[in-house]
Amino acid sequence: MQRLNQKKNMNASQIINKLGLLLVLFIFVIIMMILSPSFLTWANLRNLLIQSTILATLSLGVTFVIITGGIDISVGSIEALAAAVGLDLIVNHNVPVAGGILIMFAIGILIGLINGVAVANFGIPAMIATLATQSIARGAVLVYTNSANVYAPPSFSLLTTRYFLGLPYIVWVVVVLAVIAWLILSKTVLGRSVYAVGGSELAAKLAGIRTRRVIAATYMISGFTAAIAGLLLTIRLESAGPSAGDGTEMNVIAAVVIGGTSLFGGKGTIPGTILGVILISLVSNAVNLLGVPPAWDKIVKGVVIVIAALLDANRNKIGKSLK
Repeated sequence: MQRLNQKKNMNASQIINKLGLLLVLFIFVIIMMILSPSFLTWANLRNLLIQSTILATLSLGVTFVIITGGIDISVGSIEALAAAVGLDLIVNHNVPVAGGILIMFAIGILIGLINGVAVANFGIPAMIATLATQSIARGAVLVYTNSANVYAPPSFSLLTTRYFLGLPYIVWVVVVLAVIAWLILSKTVLGRSVYAVGGSELAAKLAGIRTRRVIAATYMISGFTAAIAGLLLTIRLESAGPSAGDGTEMNVIAAVVIGGTSLFGGKGTIPGTILGVILISLVSNAVNLLGVPPAWDKIVKGVVIVIAALLDANRNKIGKSLK
């Protein structure tokens, strides 16, 4: 009975959080409609969705990690390294496109595995472990590319030039990824284990869950989605380079936390993360439409992150009081 009540309280908290975020989004949209008549045009909304694809893809994987109580700040560097190596092999070393893409994915999964093993098996704090791989991967892509961009063949633009229901295929790819991530978290044993580890790693271990494997799996998922983000960014820009994904980790963590995933672990949903991505993307879109200097974009997002952290701390206190 107590567990049932706790589950009901957690579900109620998540619903309230989503409704609050929806209200914020609604108010933001109303303000932008007043300030910029071009905001609600189909061209701008479609561009907004396209611009948010990379952030959404990265955020899906990081959601898994943060639910376990971890953090992954290496995703931007993994994105850059995987894309640059895979594309270079395709363009300059006659590797088939499918083979190059598989190598991108393998790089992402491998670095994710290294992160997971460092955290789960060797007890290295997640911040330190992923900071190290962030630096190593960023340095590796600089060395590998000699600080130069690699340009994609024309075939890579298909996902942005082909449309379905008015939206380019690249948007639908992210929709499919989000649905898969939601199904894994909400409908599978792995998903339940991720929540259990985030709620209490010791209790999960006593319940027979192989916590080390679960933690490693979440970092591998994060690395995999980072590699997918690298591929999608390459498709969008028709190139890959050492600056790809630089500094994107801040936006990713902000989107995930704003979406209701707790930095303390144990709570979070994929729909919430998508709402957080939309809000972060709206901020950038508003800065562009209103002609605000780009520096303010970072300032506003920094403020949003602080607010998100405060809200998360408040949600955690409320959750404890309900138990």
